[in-house]
Amino acid sequence: MKTIAILSQKGGSGKTTLALHLAVAAEEAGQLAAVIDLDPQASAAGWKDSRKHETPVVVPMPASRLPQALEAARNGGADLALIDSAPHAGDVALAAAEVADLILIPCRPGILDLRAIGPTARIAKLAGKPTFVVLNAMPNRAPNVLADATAAVAIHGLEVAPVSLQQRAAYAHALTSGQTAQEYEPKGKAGQDVADLYAWLRKILK
Repeated sequence: MKTIAILSQKGGSGKTTLALHLAVAAEEAGQLAAVIDLDPQASAAGWKDSRKHETPVVVPMPASRLPQALEAARNGGADLALIDSAPHAGDVALAAAEVADLILIPCRPGILDLRAIGPTARIAKLAGKPTFVVLNAMPNRAPNVLADATAAVAIHGLEVAPVSLQQRAAYAHALTSGQTAQEYEPKGKAGQDVADLYAWLRKILK
C-alpha cells in the first residue's frame, strides 16, 4: 500500500478536494483507496455521508490513531491511502508526513497563498519525503501564472507537479452531491485533469 499525505497549513487550499478526487481516480483505475480524514471539520467524512457509492472508504480519525488507521487500511486490502490533514496544526501535519511515501501540497496560485506555503514546506523537509506542490484553481489562459508560481515555490526548495487543477465549476457542483468531478461530468475537462494527475502519481509511486 502506498500512502500520500496531503498537507497545507493554510485553510482553503483544496486539501479535501484533492484527496477525494484522487481516491475516486484510484478506484476508477481498479485500485482500492482509503481516505483518512484528520481534519476536525471532517469535510471528507461529510462528503462520504452524502455519497451513494460505498467506496472509496473515508475514515474520520484523530491524529493519535493514524498508525492504527493505516494498518486497518492495509489489512483491508487498500492499494492507496490518502491522508487529509488539518490546517493550522503542525504536529498533525508532521505525523501525516512522517508515515507517507509522498507529500502533496495543494496551493492556489495567488501570491498570498504562495507566500503562505513556507510552514508546510518546512514540515515536508523535516519528514524528508518526496514533496510536490499541486497548483489548484489555476485560471484559464494565464500562461504567466504557472511560471510565477513555479518560481515562488522554488524559493522553498520544492517542485510543482506537472499537472495542475484548473479552476472549474465541476469540482464544487460534484462535491455537493457526494460525487467528484470525473463522476459529475465523465467527459469533462476537470475529470481529465484529475486523471492526468493520478496517472503521473502512479509513475512516481512505483
